[in-house]
Amino acid sequence: MKPEQFAQKLEEKGIILNEAQQRAFDIYFKELVEWNEKINLTAITEEEEVYEKHFYDCITAAFYTDMTQELSICDIGAGAGFPSIPLKICFPHLKVTIIDSLKKRITFLNHLANKLELTNVAFYHDRAENAGKNEVFREQYDLVTARAVARMSVLSELCLPFVKKGGYFIAMKGSQAKEELKAGKASIELLGGEVESIDTFSLPQDTGERSIIKVAKKRKTPKKYPRKAGLPNKEPIE
Repeated sequence: MKPEQFAQKLEEKGIILNEAQQRAFDIYFKELVEWNEKINLTAITEEEEVYEKHFYDCITAAFYTDMTQELSICDIGAGAGFPSIPLKICFPHLKVTIIDSLKKRITFLNHLANKLELTNVAFYHDRAENAGKNEVFREQYDLVTARAVARMSVLSELCLPFVKKGGYFIAMKGSQAKEELKAGKASIELLGGEVESIDTFSLPQDTGERSIIKVAKKRKTPKKYPRKAGLPNKEPIE
């Protein structure tokens, strides 16, 4: 997907990028490739693939959730800024917080935010299990996103503690989404969530299947969750 096809495909979905936004994605791509030589950010570095499998893929979250309103987003394990930074470029009014466990990635994100002159973004070097216990972050966000982080049974414990009651957890998944959801149902319910929808689709030039799972936060997360670092992955809630 060339940059101009990217802009056209988004326009078809009602997201119109101005010149500055298109330039921001170009800068993002160049910085991603340059920094990727120093630290491992992505296995995908070809321009057309980055635009489709990273940028466009991230923005698909906005096809199923209204991002035109004032929203606070917390992105767990965002790595190189996915999905929240592409969403922020498209919807500059979003207030974005990223929590990632690798310091080098946070360094990249701070550099990128300066390059793109982004405002209302904050980056924190921490594990989700620790940050989820912190009152600064706990149950503070309208939306919590995660893309390619962990299976649903684990991810729910990492993400739902950050979602305010009435907010949403949005998990961006590949072809195993339905199986993961089946295995993760107990953890979602225990942590105060209810699955509202699952939307499955393919990217324009990619045959791979994608799914967006939308979980509504109906009840407060019990105080004991998230458990200590490493435990959700080792012993998922069943």
